[in-house]
Amino acid sequence: MDDIRIGQKLEIHSYKHNKKIHRTWDEAIVLDIKDDYIVCGNNRTLVTESDGRKWKTKEPAIIYFFKDKWYNVICQLKDKGIYYYCNIASPYIIDGKYIKYIDYDLDLRVFPDGAFRILDRDEYKYHRHLMKYSKEIDSITSYELSNLIDLYKKHDGPFKKGLEKYYYSIYLEYSKKTENV
Repeated sequence: MDDIRIGQKLEIHSYKHNKKIHRTWDEAIVLDIKDDYIVCGNNRTLVTESDGRKWKTKEPAIIYFFKDKWYNVICQLKDKGIYYYCNIASPYIIDGKYIKYIDYDLDLRVFPDGAFRILDRDEYKYHRHLMKYSKEIDSITSYELSNLIDLYKKHDGPFKKGLEKYYYSIYLEYSKKTENV
């Protein structure tokens, strides 16, 4: 699938609707490849913003990219518990050593206590007007945000209890192998 293999290091490139780069992550190790999604992991990876600012993530993350869903899910393994940061975004594509997608601003943040919050509604409205999102994009993003919330409430898909520990153990195995190369 997509000419990638488990254990391979890729970079993540997030774009905006106007095709301009939004943010990049310098590492994502492929942990699993399914027909409709891939799972990657990283830790303390370098992030570069579109304005050139750079920073490093603070904790391990397990990231789910979907072929046919308009979102991706980042499971952050923090000291205080499991947090999820879910981007409403186009389905991913693989382009060489890059995972690419278009970020559509809206985000779902899930906290360890089970609470969740929809973020960046104003940013979405601003960009919808500025970049002229079509009615179809507007409909898709709204529909997928609703689906994502339902998935979370059912503790299904990437929100399934214990899945993050399973993938984190795989990440540790492959990250050690890549350090020794």
